[in-house]
Amino acid sequence: MGRSRIRASELVKLLNASPQPIYAVDADYRLVFCNQACLDWTGCQAEDIVGLRCTYQSGTECSGPEAVAVALCPPPEAMAGHQTSGTVCRPGPEGKLQACRARFVQVAGDEDLPLGVVVVVDSHGSAEGGHDEPAHRGSEATWLHDRLRRFRQDVSAGLRVDRLVGDSPAMRRARAQVAVAAQSDASVLIVGPPGSGRQRVAGTIHYEGAKQPPGNLIPLACSVLGPELIGSTVHAAAGQRGENGQLAGGTLLLNDVDQLPGEAQEHVASAVTSADFPLRLIATARQPLEAVARQGRYHRQLAALLSTITIEIPPLAERREDIPLLAQAILEELNARGGKQLSGFTSEALDWLSGHDWPGNVDELAATVAEAHGRAQGPLVEVTDLPQRIHLARKMAAHPRRVEERIVLDEFLARIERELIQRALREAKGNKAKAARLLGMTRPRLYRRLVQLGLAKGP
Repeated sequence: MGRSRIRASELVKLLNASPQPIYAVDADYRLVFCNQACLDWTGCQAEDIVGLRCTYQSGTECSGPEAVAVALCPPPEAMAGHQTSGTVCRPGPEGKLQACRARFVQVAGDEDLPLGVVVVVDSHGSAEGGHDEPAHRGSEATWLHDRLRRFRQDVSAGLRVDRLVGDSPAMRRARAQVAVAAQSDASVLIVGPPGSGRQRVAGTIHYEGAKQPPGNLIPLACSVLGPELIGSTVHAAAGQRGENGQLAGGTLLLNDVDQLPGEAQEHVASAVTSADFPLRLIATARQPLEAVARQGRYHRQLAALLSTITIEIPPLAERREDIPLLAQAILEELNARGGKQLSGFTSEALDWLSGHDWPGNVDELAATVAEAHGRAQGPLVEVTDLPQRIHLARKMAAHPRRVEERIVLDEFLARIERELIQRALREAKGNKAKAARLLGMTRPRLYRRLVQLGLAKGP
């Protein structure tokens, strides 16, 4: 036992003498060792980070030693022995992560089960690449992880964008509008299909706005409640008072406001247009209110008031280029919960996700990724891990139902009659009287039909 301790002590001394940052993570993704160069590189003390659990994510919400542990997490592909090089990070100035190249050495035990990973960092070289190309050779999942990290730092700094991940023009515009709305007290209308994340966007605007503390966010289900209950709820919310006896303020969230019954529209319009109404208004809808108002199906004044800032979120099927990065973001949210750690998806699985129609939009994608994350046996989600409904939808898309030809009865009967008359004329060798007898009609009637069907060649 003494000899083992001496050897372990000598190994630690050897690693501490290295100028390169070196650390080890066990199979439970817990930091079990950091050499002195690693502690100097991260600016931490051993007692602050050794023992912390790493999670493979690109989130920027954590801080302090926890943020360091997240930044140091090696890819799960490295834990499985499938990846020997890549990037790890350390928190830099203003909380931004600085990526460096690293080598990964899997430590395997009995039956090749992983015991952990030793990480050797090249602290003098940056691993940052362009946004469109990987900074190093690796899987598509590793590239998406790095791209998501850059996205969160460059695009969503200071503002949680959650489900608005993506580089499509629609998402760029929506994020810019959310940023403007968060710094304003103006009413906001969030237009999009169910499942597109409208309520999450409303929460971001409310909780991360310029007004701090933001007050209560009071949701109201406009498609469910009756007119009288909606009216009384709006008045009650507006009359809430804080501990100091003053009106509490906050935000009234009108969910599916385009489904608001006509009588309820009058109640709401009467309440929110009063000069002393203390709440900010945020509403969600499936269609722009002003378009509905122009058709005479919505209260014009209420539609105009709620549409001061309008943010449109298109269906997921109309921005398929965003699906790989969005799926990676959802997967890393699951990693952040501290359970199973995955690197991402195989290229084939991403192709399947990108090809699906997503009638349930982002909520359906989130449920699909969660199910696949739970089923995955390796470091990557494979096609076989995707839910059965995705497989069935793909089979149905490959073998669509035959579109039945539209039948116009008069045209159909005319084609049949023309064919029968032509057949009778052939048998009668052009003799119209004989052809009429074969068809069971008079010669004058046959001649009339020949003219009507365009078969008559002359008198």
